[in-house]
Amino acid sequence: MSRLSRVTDTGVGRALRARVTGWLRGVREDLWTVRVDPLPPSTWLRWLPHGLVCLAAFGVTLGGTGDMTDNGHLAPGLALMIAGGQGGAMVLGLWRPVPAWWLSLGLFVLGAATVRTRLGFGLETYTWPWTAAGIVAELFVLLLLALRVPTRAAVAALTLTWLATYAFESLWPGGAYDTTGVLAIALFTVVVILGSALRGRREARAQLVEQTTLTAEERTRRTLLEERSRIARELHDVVAHHMSVISIQAQVAPHLVENPPDELRENLAGIRQNALEALTELRRVLGVLRSEHPGPEAPYGGTGDGATPHAPQPTLDRLDVLVANARAVGREVVTDIRGERRPLPPGVELSAYRIVQEALSNALRHAPGARITVRLTYDPDGLEVEVVNGRPTGPPPPSTGAGHGLLGMRERVAMLGGTMTAHPWHWDGFKVTAFLPDTPPADAPGTDHRTTPRRGTS
Repeated sequence: MSRLSRVTDTGVGRALRARVTGWLRGVREDLWTVRVDPLPPSTWLRWLPHGLVCLAAFGVTLGGTGDMTDNGHLAPGLALMIAGGQGGAMVLGLWRPVPAWWLSLGLFVLGAATVRTRLGFGLETYTWPWTAAGIVAELFVLLLLALRVPTRAAVAALTLTWLATYAFESLWPGGAYDTTGVLAIALFTVVVILGSALRGRREARAQLVEQTTLTAEERTRRTLLEERSRIARELHDVVAHHMSVISIQAQVAPHLVENPPDELRENLAGIRQNALEALTELRRVLGVLRSEHPGPEAPYGGTGDGATPHAPQPTLDRLDVLVANARAVGREVVTDIRGERRPLPPGVELSAYRIVQEALSNALRHAPGARITVRLTYDPDGLEVEVVNGRPTGPPPPSTGAGHGLLGMRERVAMLGGTMTAHPWHWDGFKVTAFLPDTPPADAPGTDHRTTPRRGTS
């Protein structure tokens, strides 16, 4: 034999021995333990399975004691100990299935060996090595074991039970009795297969629920990122406008002063250069964001203005156009402007417009035929936006995909340090209220200090 063949055979042999050793080690860890592994309550029946097991354990104790005393000719105390132990193993299996199986198997060995020495004292025959009560107890114990431990451990427990039964029937012949070994092993095998199948089904359902939860969380996270990207693309125009104004003012300022000093010229030139560089970086970031979402941005639910990504961002001056689009599809929309209307910061104007747009879209989609009220309240410290729809006149059409309207509203409100509520209203209606402050509070994103919001509920 060549050296290569010897090395190959040795490697295969070592791999096989390592696999067998690992399997045996795993079985030992599964079956040589006293860890707590409670049977979970049924979803629909709650604790009914536990009650049935306890009731069956009581019957096994009474029936096994009478059987071993009358037919097995055992002392009443010994018969009660064995039968009571088998019933107790059934109850123990609800919390500690592995120790319960060891207890049940040990009591079977003790009972079979003790009864075997007394067979033939009477004229009648006796079921041996398994009694009827012992079979029932072992069925429950093996079922509870297979429901909680890996399949390899359940198969190993079944094999040891089979070997114990075979040892009594084959190695201890003689005497008049009705054999129960074949029936017991057949029933035990069916129970282990059933328990392992139910355990696999339960694990598969748990994995499915976990995967569904992860998918929903991932969808929510992706929707949040998409909405934040949309907000960033919209606010780019606002920031770019201010940076352009700064650049122009820095360029014009030296011409407004007679004989400006060189230091002033240098500082203004530096301001203009920094503004131009900031504009360049903003355009690069915007190019990346828009490359991920090419083409015109579809307006929410058909109530938008249909603007392309390069068009100026809308403000509350276009609120009438937004409402007119909703009325064009046959809906009754009422606008109510309260307080003295005044110009607001561009970010507040844009966010208020988008909140009204999304609220109208939700009302059109989920409340067909309902009356819609759009109310803007100009407070001294900010703007309150309120969109209410009444009871729908018909069932809403099926919605496709995961909506992210409320999520986008909350992101915009949180960006400005405002507050928002969205909840059902009278008679199956819905109400969205948002307060956008003129000046973000100290605990708004991007600030260093923390204070309590001035109004509203986030």
